[in-house]
Amino acid sequence: MAKVAFITGGTSGIGLATALQRARLGETLVIFGRTEERLQQAAGLIRNAGAAACHCIAVDFRYPQQAVNAMRRGLEATGRCDFLVNAAALAPLAPFEQTSAELFDEVVNINIRSIYLGTQVIWPAMCEQKSGVIVNVSSLAAVSPFTGFSAYGGSKAWLETVTKAWADEGRSHGIKAFVVRPGAVTTPLLDKLFPDFPAEQTVTADEVATVINQLTSSAWQYCSGEAFTVTRQ
Repeated sequence: MAKVAFITGGTSGIGLATALQRARLGETLVIFGRTEERLQQAAGLIRNAGAAACHCIAVDFRYPQQAVNAMRRGLEATGRCDFLVNAAALAPLAPFEQTSAELFDEVVNINIRSIYLGTQVIWPAMCEQKSGVIVNVSSLAAVSPFTGFSAYGGSKAWLETVTKAWADEGRSHGIKAFVVRPGAVTTPLLDKLFPDFPAEQTVTADEVATVINQLTSSAWQYCSGEAFTVTRQ
């Protein structure tokens, strides 16, 4: 039976790169994204890369109940989840004093609430399997937030803390949880926020995906709860 990987933010950037690498292993993919058009474009690439199957689930993580429903749909479609990658995130660039309550709520809903409640849906399935790997995509902003990223950096620091808690609670169930903490990544988001960022200081989405996917190896089973930084420097 092909292993099943759930990947949020699976239509672009790190999420898509991770999905394509899993597809080359012949796994079944479940990808989550906001628009049906982008989901289908990504699914075509994933199927062409060799995936056993690719299920597309449209979801807006600004609304946490949608995240819950989407994860339930994924389990209904596949019956299991061996690997969950929480890669979807909102990274607004705004000075602290200009961060509106509405924008703050969006960051919290996408980067915190939807991840927490969505993963709660997957957890019992992994407990029943007595196995599972969860990788949460963080950021260097979690440990060194720079100007304009207070909300984003704070949300990622929360994500790193909750990962340690999941690793502890999951140990007796065979569940492992990790953080991958990229620096600047060559994605459309970086180009939009920082168009002049030096290319020689960035890593590619594929390089980050390689680290994410390596964490499914048994070689890392005793490192559950750890954060792995991926930077060019």
